[in-house]
Amino acid sequence: MKKYISFRLGKDTLSFLIDKKSAVVTLILLLLTFFVFIISTGVGEVFIGPVDSLQTILGFGDPMHELLIQSFRLPRIIIALLVGAALAVAGAILQNLVRNPLASPDVIGITGGASVAVILFLTLFSDSNHSLTVSLKWLPVAAFIGAMVTTFAIYFLAWQKGASSFRLVLIGIGISMLTQSLTTLFMIKAPIYQAAQANVWITGSIYDADWKQVHILVPTVMILLMITMIMVRNINLQEFGDQIATGMGSRVEINRFALLLLSAAFIASAVSFSGVIGFVGLMAPHMARRLVGSAFGAVLPISALLGGLLVMLADLTGRTLFLPLEVPAGVFTASIGAPYFIYLLYKSRNS
Repeated sequence: MKKYISFRLGKDTLSFLIDKKSAVVTLILLLLTFFVFIISTGVGEVFIGPVDSLQTILGFGDPMHELLIQSFRLPRIIIALLVGAALAVAGAILQNLVRNPLASPDVIGITGGASVAVILFLTLFSDSNHSLTVSLKWLPVAAFIGAMVTTFAIYFLAWQKGASSFRLVLIGIGISMLTQSLTTLFMIKAPIYQAAQANVWITGSIYDADWKQVHILVPTVMILLMITMIMVRNINLQEFGDQIATGMGSRVEINRFALLLLSAAFIASAVSFSGVIGFVGLMAPHMARRLVGSAFGAVLPISALLGGLLVMLADLTGRTLFLPLEVPAGVFTASIGAPYFIYLLYKSRNS
């Protein structure tokens, strides 16, 4: 039986192969994502059945249900799905780029840069009464700038007649340690109110998601995913090392820098609206490779779906398990991700 399904459009204009196993796994995960999505809209202090939830989403539900789902739950669930997908794809790109299974947005320091920017924002724009002098809506912009500045710093510090994957990892780990130290320092210096607010963001939470954030994040993540699909071949070539990739016609340094920026854009977009939800970018790509192998064209959609599922489930658990208290989603991803990271370290101890 053939492993691939071939598609051709026009006369040699466009052709591509679809792995049958990857297609089946993707379909199963799509159905599972849809199921979790519908269940999440109905679970909370007021329970709404799956059928009623679906009717409400389609615009045929009870007015009370419509208010509850459309105004409060649905934006939050969509943001969780997009944030998880973005972090997972960013992690998959980084792991392929540096050829290291332990690479992730958390380990390489990009999310740390966003954290420092958020702390600085809350500290610098506070008056003597500890009130913000600018709108809190600018906080995602600060996080985005922090993540992108950190990415440029990692790349240029790693540059030495080129930025090798090994140096990117070492510099990234060093930058990560530096950003953690700066975050702690600025939180100590900041007023208690701002420090507490920053701590919630750093833990990772989506409790204040709204439709304005959805309208920004949906097109951003979709555009970045399309760019990633276009660059699949270059991402696959990076895994073979610089010499082989160059021999096959890849402009290694330009592509490496472009992929690092692409990963940073995913990370910055995600953490701008959710805070630092850790370990998603580490776990989801590993799960995807166990399911469909290492070809990035197959890993990409599987990672995105797994990442979205992880964050949706973490957020659902956080807002329902300890009612009326609400636990940030990042607490649950960390509780799974930290042991998983230790397992990966143990497994690769002789590598």
